[in-house]
Amino acid sequence: MIQILHNLPDNMVGVELSGEVTKKEYDTIFPEVEKLVKKKNKINYLAVIKTPLSHLTIGVWWDDFKLALKHYSKWERVAIVTDEENISTVANTFDFAYPGDMKTFKVSEFEKAVQWASGTKATVA
Repeated sequence: MIQILHNLPDNMVGVELSGEVTKKEYDTIFPEVEKLVKKKNKINYLAVIKTPLSHLTIGVWWDDFKLALKHYSKWERVAIVTDEENISTVANTFDFAYPGDMKTFKVSEFEKAVQWASGTKATVA
């Protein structure tokens, strides 16, 4: 399941992934990113991943790659928030292939991840 996160700084998009995540669900992220690009002309992104790597289908990985490429020069910061060690390892291993700066955080560091991804010191509501 994918849930769009609200109450974040207005210069970022945030999502939470839990349970099994399919390509169809992942497609709901694209319009949020498009709105942000139109509004800010850059992308700061936060993904809270509360599901094992095995619950992300191949379609999700393909869509993630397409999302990264679509506005390649617009990506600024990507924060991956997870306690799933395999996801952190994959994110840290392949961060060179994705545009912008990427950093991983533990779930307990959510506030710190929001601040880093948005480039602000504002607190989350």
